[in-house]
Amino acid sequence: MADTPSNLPRRLLASAASRRGGAAKRTYATDGERTAAAVVRVKKIFAAETGTFFVLLGTALFLVVFGVVMVLSSSSVEQFVATKDFFGAFVRQGIFAAVGIPLMLLASRVSSRTWQKYAWHLLVASMVLQLLVFSPLGVTVNGNRNWIHIGSFSAQPSEFMKLSLAIWIGMILVKKGDKLLDWRQVAVPLVPVVIIALALVLRGGDLGTSLILMMLVAVAVFIAGVPLKFFIVPLIVIAVALPVITHSASSRTSRISAWLDGCSSAADYQSTCWQTTHGLWALASGGVFGVGLGNSKAKWSWLPEADNDFIFAIIGEELGLIGACVVLALFIVLAVSFVKVVRRSDDPFVRIVTGGIMAWIVGEALVNIAVVLGLLPVLGVPLPLISAGGSSLVFTLLGLGVVLSFVRQHDDADLPVENSRGRAREQVGSLR
Repeated sequence: MADTPSNLPRRLLASAASRRGGAAKRTYATDGERTAAAVVRVKKIFAAETGTFFVLLGTALFLVVFGVVMVLSSSSVEQFVATKDFFGAFVRQGIFAAVGIPLMLLASRVSSRTWQKYAWHLLVASMVLQLLVFSPLGVTVNGNRNWIHIGSFSAQPSEFMKLSLAIWIGMILVKKGDKLLDWRQVAVPLVPVVIIALALVLRGGDLGTSLILMMLVAVAVFIAGVPLKFFIVPLIVIAVALPVITHSASSRTSRISAWLDGCSSAADYQSTCWQTTHGLWALASGGVFGVGLGNSKAKWSWLPEADNDFIFAIIGEELGLIGACVVLALFIVLAVSFVKVVRRSDDPFVRIVTGGIMAWIVGEALVNIAVVLGLLPVLGVPLPLISAGGSSLVFTLLGLGVVLSFVRQHDDADLPVENSRGRAREQVGSLR
């Protein structure tokens, strides 16, 4: 039929509608492909996050949230006395948690090759920061000169040194390879660097951090496969040097002597045993179920460092034996997860670094709890992820991020490439 003036507009409208329909179909197909691609990318991101990854991540996040709550409960009274603000320590801890958790997730995306590449850089940076402790920027806290203070910002460089030393030891021992049976190959450069790190921390008077560093080094070297006979000489040196170091400061000597005496003297109770005794009283008063969250009596200026080194005593008082056992169980879960990573990985760097970080985090928790229980003298070691303190929280989360990156790397290696591509094509096809 000819195009008359009457039907021409009708044909033009139909043609336009047809073009719009085709464009809509093409747009729909394109949007579907984009959606499918986005789904595949998200699935790929979380494909490796299975089993051990989620256990480590979930346990760490729970401990951080729990720690922020306990910092609020244990610090509110003394914060109000000092600043007329109940929430000062709570807000600071929350800010550090908000910084540390994203850093942990970012660290979990870094490959083990990158950690090895920058191991020397991290170690040198941590030692430079530790040297700043002895500059005008350094400050003394509770007898230990282990902090730097810039404006309103303060940090503890030794926390960074724990992480950098674990990564560096892994890199060095992996490079040694099959030379680990030769003690000279093991000793250089491991022994000089470890001695320098320990000397820098001990020079500031922090015996507790020094013990944690020694635990870290010992476990990392053991997991690397170094023969046990090589440990004899270092153990003899430590056995000889430790009494000398502990008697180098009068406050430390009196604290250890009172602990060895069982805090039986009334004079010790009023001085060196005050913290230990009131920590035990707080634990005892909690009973099985505790006095309730926020209802601690010890935090009313009876227990020094209630939100930091002795926060476990407040946990036992407010949440009872059950709450204390839950905290212990969570650190056991972390330890088991670390052991799984060590046993399942074929990469010696992953095994060594994970072992070192395990000794650091789990060992620090055990030392802190032992101090609160009176099994060790007061050493000034925090409870990881729970105690108040930004440096400890941020770098502990970074250490967990390093282990999470190893877990992700291991799972990515086990994921067949062809199967993942096939699943991607199936996703796109199903959306079409």
